[in-house]
Amino acid sequence: MLLAVSVPAKPEASMYWRREFHGKTDQIRLVRAFAAHLLAGFPSLDDILLVLDELAVNAVRHTRSGNEGGRFTVEISVDVAGVIVYVTDQGGPDEPRLRDITELAEGGRGLLTVEALATTWSCTGDARARTVRATFPRTALCAGGSGTG
Repeated sequence: MLLAVSVPAKPEASMYWRREFHGKTDQIRLVRAFAAHLLAGFPSLDDILLVLDELAVNAVRHTRSGNEGGRFTVEISVDVAGVIVYVTDQGGPDEPRLRDITELAEGGRGLLTVEALATTWSCTGDARARTVRATFPRTALCAGGSGTG
């Protein structure tokens, strides 16, 4: 007996992009444009762009990436499960932390935004360099974050 199995002609391939940016605030719009071009049509593109915006702003404002000559890197990975974004900075004296909503003044909402929009997020590294990673599923089955910071 012959058994037939359906196999897609071209399985969806994983894709990966990496780009380095100058540690200046005018680069934030370029981060958004970079991701928007690569991820056009992805279901949660607006959420991804907002998270990347927050992470890039944090890199420029709160790490050595924002110093003269500083840089930060954005990486985007896409596969059948969804999108993972990474922002790597040049580190700084303070650990990134999710603030309590009662502590907020004019600033400090960046990681709360990441927590609310990404399915998961995490931060690795030390004072020399840190990478914040955020995930977004291809389908919107999960809403809200379950990150660890």
